[in-house]
Amino acid sequence: MAGGSVAAGRSGVRVVVVGDRGTGKSSLISAVASESFPEHVSPVLPPTRLPADFYPDRIPVTIVDTSSSVESRGKLVEELKRADAVVLTYACDDSLTLTRLNTFWLPEFRRLEVKAPVIVVGCKLDLRDERQPMSLEQVMGPIMQQYREIETCIECSAATLIQVPDVFYYAQKAILHPTAPLFDQERQRLKPRCIRALKRIFVLCDHDMDGALSDSELNEFQVKCFNAPLQPAEIVGVKRVVQERIQGGVNDLGLTLEGFLFLHALFIEKGRLETTWAVLRKFGYDDHLKLRDDILRVPTKHASDQSVELTSEAVEFLRGIFRLYDLDNDGSLRPAELDDIFVTAPESPWGEGPYAYAAETTAQGSITLNGFLSEWALMTALNPTYSLANLIYIGYGRDAASALHLTRRRSVDRKKQRTERNVFRCFVFGPKKAGKSALLNSFLGRPFSNNYSPTTAERYATNVVEELGGTQKTLILQEVPEDGVKKFLSNRESLAACNIALFIFDSSDEYSWKRSRELLLDVARHGEESGYGVPCLLIAAKDDLDPFPMALQNAARVTQQMGMDAPISISVKLRDSKSLFSKIVSTAEHPHVSIPETETGKKRKQRRDLVQSSLMFVSVGAAVAVVGLAAYRAYAARKNS
Repeated sequence: MAGGSVAAGRSGVRVVVVGDRGTGKSSLISAVASESFPEHVSPVLPPTRLPADFYPDRIPVTIVDTSSSVESRGKLVEELKRADAVVLTYACDDSLTLTRLNTFWLPEFRRLEVKAPVIVVGCKLDLRDERQPMSLEQVMGPIMQQYREIETCIECSAATLIQVPDVFYYAQKAILHPTAPLFDQERQRLKPRCIRALKRIFVLCDHDMDGALSDSELNEFQVKCFNAPLQPAEIVGVKRVVQERIQGGVNDLGLTLEGFLFLHALFIEKGRLETTWAVLRKFGYDDHLKLRDDILRVPTKHASDQSVELTSEAVEFLRGIFRLYDLDNDGSLRPAELDDIFVTAPESPWGEGPYAYAAETTAQGSITLNGFLSEWALMTALNPTYSLANLIYIGYGRDAASALHLTRRRSVDRKKQRTERNVFRCFVFGPKKAGKSALLNSFLGRPFSNNYSPTTAERYATNVVEELGGTQKTLILQEVPEDGVKKFLSNRESLAACNIALFIFDSSDEYSWKRSRELLLDVARHGEESGYGVPCLLIAAKDDLDPFPMALQNAARVTQQMGMDAPISISVKLRDSKSLFSKIVSTAEHPHVSIPETETGKKRKQRRDLVQSSLMFVSVGAAVAVVGLAAYRAYAARKNS
């Protein structure tokens, strides 16, 4: 299994050469460009370009010379920040320059947060004292152990041209075929993300799903990646190498996953990283071992009040995946079963961030089918590209365009007074201790807790809501902390993604009611000014407690004045909130109702209606005049005839 490399979609690479004065930087650059040793060389050369055909990858290399003088410090730092790779030089005949690699240059790279791979180069090899007993490995071994950013070390001589082209070949190779994403040099094994990517490739190539690559499957893989078939003797040779080195790498059916992974580890250990990178890039991976953007064709939003949802084909695929991994057929996936689904993804997508604890689980912590599908709906709503990537990682084999679809603009839905969306986003506002988090927890079937834990960041809860007639919609509740409302509304388009908003207050606390009303007015005003007005519901929470005087009357008066539905009383503690979620979805499905109007908004609307009616009157008057004139002309024409 071998072949050429595939470049990482680059049009060129930039290599910056740094090191102490007199270590041979400029001579090295001049020698590689002219293939001869320069008698006289400038202290600092202008950028030098090696053409695309200089190395097998056919990617041009731009080499940037630098000065180590104090005056040129700013320029040096700038070039290091722009570098794709750094060549760090020392002089083989000057031990002080070697010492300064460890005492100055490498620590300085870390201080500057230089991310590029480093190639350490010993120049002036022809001048080294032959009586020096230590080899390159002995000298550089401890330094490379301490500084893992060093990709490789090499010695050369510009005077005799020994290994001069190799210096920049290794620099280019470190850029196009980096070791760091693939291999843990300290532990001498493939990195987890590399293993996950290779597992996915193995599964895709194992067409008969028997857990091994047969000779024909192995040959097909070879042709796909390297455009050349393996000869029968070569296949036998590959299997023999694996059998001799790893137990279980080959069985009666062919090359196993263990054997496949071993081969790639072997390629990397032998310095043939281009082989593994060629495979990875052929299957769509970038330098970070994630699928490239050009593969993830996500529908483009033309307006911020559009959303992206999974298609019915994608949902059915996910249902099938759930059934496949629900090994005990208990209608839920244990954490281990869920991890198995994402074993071919770079990582499990729901371990942190907005997705952790956002879906329904059983008392044992297993995720239900509704929770599983809801997590996917949430991920698609928040990050469609990430959702599509994970669909492909776990085996979605249809055209990527068939997985996602773009919804109609919410403003259009409002005019048509109906929506075709299957996923609704609900923003939950309210003062502290009003019961926002308790509502989200009840939506996920979690027990009520008297312990108060303030929410300091946006939090999500998502689940499936079944309507009358059996239709299912996905509802996403997004809690907006009280302290974050001002910042939230500072974005003009903050309500564009919202289908419905809730305003919760503690019905036993007068301050809670007043603060909730203020938030309602702020959001209503923002909706009127931005054009993203949204249906709203007022929720009187903690109905199990004694309400403050006039609580519901005040709430009812405000909703009536603002043109909203009547307030809804609930008690999460008494578990009577289930019907609320159906009400939320029902209201969201009618995007023209329960949109609050402020007094300013009403006056603005009245003026607009007045202007429109005036324009209509003028238009009608003009039309009548035109018709009258035409009639008069016709009458005059008949009279004259």
